[in-house]
Amino acid sequence: MSSVVVFVGDGLSGGARWEERFPELEVHNLGVNGDTTDEVLGRLDQVVETDPDAVVLQVGTNDVGWNRSDEYIVRNIETILCTLRKRLPGVRVLVQSVPPREKEFVHLIRSVNRHLRQFAPTVKARYLDLWPTLAAEDGTLSTEWSADHLHLTEAGYLVWLAELRPALADLLESPPQTMSVSRHPA
Repeated sequence: MSSVVVFVGDGLSGGARWEERFPELEVHNLGVNGDTTDEVLGRLDQVVETDPDAVVLQVGTNDVGWNRSDEYIVRNIETILCTLRKRLPGVRVLVQSVPPREKEFVHLIRSVNRHLRQFAPTVKARYLDLWPTLAAEDGTLSTEWSADHLHLTEAGYLVWLAELRPALADLLESPPQTMSVSRHPA
């Protein structure tokens, strides 16, 4: 029986054709073009309904484009992760870094990713840092992987897949990460 994996996020995930790239898994791609962290929060019922073995989250770049603060983006992603942990206590979760974009967003995205890397273990989620693979030396999305500093080319998806495949395999081989989560300390 194959593992059920839900990919949730924005258009980068939505356009990745995960079903083709992971034929050994039962894949549900809930990535939606243009989605921000707010829309993903609003669609978590869909994730829960699939009763997945693992959730792979990739979101935040559209929030950056809407000039949302790093605090806003981080708070929403933390809420997504806490909600997943509360509603699916045994699910394995992989949260991916916000990918690089245009130069004016480098500092903001690095700040968001630093917070996500630190927060993920607190809800027993794994963090996958795609920045080293996708970023050019100046911190923008490399022209090797994108024609517009935002969307990935097929080559960009292939380098993402090269990072994601072993991380997801390792995640699925691990025991479920059960814990109770309270958003508000007692």
